[in-house]
Amino acid sequence: QVQLVESGGGLVQAGGSLRLSCAASGRTLSYYSMGWFRQAPGKEREFVGAISWSGGGTRYADSVKGRFTISRDNAKNTVYLQMSSLKSEDTAVYYCAARTSYGLGLDVRDYDYWGQGTQVTVSS
Repeated sequence: QVQLVESGGGLVQAGGSLRLSCAASGRTLSYYSMGWFRQAPGKEREFVGAISWSGGGTRYADSVKGRFTISRDNAKNTVYLQMSSLKSEDTAVYYCAARTSYGLGLDVRDYDYWGQGTQVTVSS
């Protein structure tokens, strides 16, 4: 099993940037494709982006494409979500997740392990 812990959330003004980190323990992250999701109050958890085990492949939700970037450092067992040009609608709890199956997952059901989440609040 792998344990995931997100960090880096906080309060930021619209137009600003934040970088979230997802640190893993228990097993090396290089075995997994990784995803980032978010959940706003009263809404379902939604896909933000995903990255392959090697970092060579990425996918993003249309709502964040061009503003968010996922990267990973397998040597540090950490995945990152760089968020720029933040908007008020980006306010949510952000979760990282690990997928044991091959390929990038775009749905919450595609992932096997989840972190506890980190709050991102964008003020307008």
